[in-house]
Amino acid sequence: MADKFVKGTLILTGAGLLVKIFASVNRIFLSRLLGGEGIGLYQLAYPLYNLAVGISAAGIPAAMSIIISHRAAQKEWGAARRSLVLSLVFLTAVGTVFAALAFLLVPRLIACGIIKDSRAYLPMLAMIPAIILEVPLYGFRGYFQGFQEMTPPAAAQILEQFVRVAVMIALAFVLVPRGLAWGAAGAIFGATPGAAAGLILLFWFLRRQQKKWQQEGIVPDSDGAGPRFGAVAGELTLLAVPVALSNLMVPLVNLIEIILVPDRLLVAGFTIAQSTTALGYLSGMALPLVNMGTIPTNSLSLSTVPAIAEAKAMGQLDAAGKKARQAFRFFLLFNLPAAVGVCILGTPLAKLLYNTAKAGPVISAMAPAIFLLGLHQVSAAILQGYGYTRVPMINMLLSLVVKIAVLWVLVADPAYHVLGAAWATDLNLLAASLLNLAVLWRKTGIALPWKSLFRTGTGSALMGIAVWLLSGFLAGRCSSTAGTLTAVLAGVIVYMVLIFVSGELSWQEIRKLVQRRRHG
Repeated sequence: MADKFVKGTLILTGAGLLVKIFASVNRIFLSRLLGGEGIGLYQLAYPLYNLAVGISAAGIPAAMSIIISHRAAQKEWGAARRSLVLSLVFLTAVGTVFAALAFLLVPRLIACGIIKDSRAYLPMLAMIPAIILEVPLYGFRGYFQGFQEMTPPAAAQILEQFVRVAVMIALAFVLVPRGLAWGAAGAIFGATPGAAAGLILLFWFLRRQQKKWQQEGIVPDSDGAGPRFGAVAGELTLLAVPVALSNLMVPLVNLIEIILVPDRLLVAGFTIAQSTTALGYLSGMALPLVNMGTIPTNSLSLSTVPAIAEAKAMGQLDAAGKKARQAFRFFLLFNLPAAVGVCILGTPLAKLLYNTAKAGPVISAMAPAIFLLGLHQVSAAILQGYGYTRVPMINMLLSLVVKIAVLWVLVADPAYHVLGAAWATDLNLLAASLLNLAVLWRKTGIALPWKSLFRTGTGSALMGIAVWLLSGFLAGRCSSTAGTLTAVLAGVIVYMVLIFVSGELSWQEIRKLVQRRRHG
């Protein structure tokens, strides 16, 4: 079981890294092609897409993985297969309903003045078809995650993102001569063929799984003896709704931003075009770097939920606790140094990736979210695996009060403007994470490993000092690109040395990890 957990996390992390590389390359090309204003139009539409998919599907993978992991623990193969079939029917209907609601909502958001820039109408319409396909796709991923088979969802993610990026860049390039709105609409439409490609690949993996079962002599129970449609839909809904609301942190925050940030920037003295550009820096340039930094924890959370749920279903509470502590340690190793590095190198990274230094202060202000979002993801996944699916949802709703209050006050102040929105996001995630940790400690006795926190925190701080000194020394002595890449590489080397010296990592652990990969 431990090998499955480690192997699954590594597979999803690798896939997540590749997917984010595709997304980052795509965002760089789009930023250069559409500019800050065009990316701002793209970002006015994309959070609504994320919210629609988030409400309808964000909790589906975790819910499906919990259902299937219970079936797998009891070796109920027929019930697992029938649960998948019925869930896909149910989820396709859910996706269609939410797509229809989005179609009706878009013109009203603009007519009511909630979306200030009417040019966002085309991009917002272009995102609707993808909603229908994304919802069942999420369920399909959860099915394989429940068996702790991470290769199918990982491969589907990679193919989906590759197709999406190729179509987005191509359509944006073709349509941008007709105007920024058309270019942004073409870019956002790429999600539809991407989702279709992911579904096709997962169906292929399903056929391969069924053939493997036949070869191994596994004969699933008769489909007629399995769960009924109403039971599957009800179980899926009861598990998915609280998980979905918990996982809606980022898309919900984004939606709040596209509604409140431009309006509060107008109060601060910005024009509509300037507020759209500032939103592009915040949500279109800074947020993708935050998401890039949370690749390991996003993958970790996907592996953690079914691993802990299966261990708990089998009565192995010690094993469940061990996996939870492993998840926290893995998170600290990666997210702390990433947050420190991005904070220090915000402006150089903005020049390197987006060809504009103006996004630099916003990127630095959002950097703590790399650590805090990762902490929220991992703590929420552990709680969900233990069955406390409603807790992260409640904590997320409570923390949104902090987000809205800070954003409302600071963004309207000309001294802070869009930086206030970044700080509001940081405080929002901090509040949600601390609440998760408090409940987790009270319910299970599990807490952050303080020794690991001290070691990784010290290593990250010393690495940050080294990067800051080196980047200052290289400024003016070489090109901005060379200086930034050198500082990043030096930071990685310094951090790795400090982590080994402190004993947080050892060569024995690396050797065991490699052996698990070879024999997994």
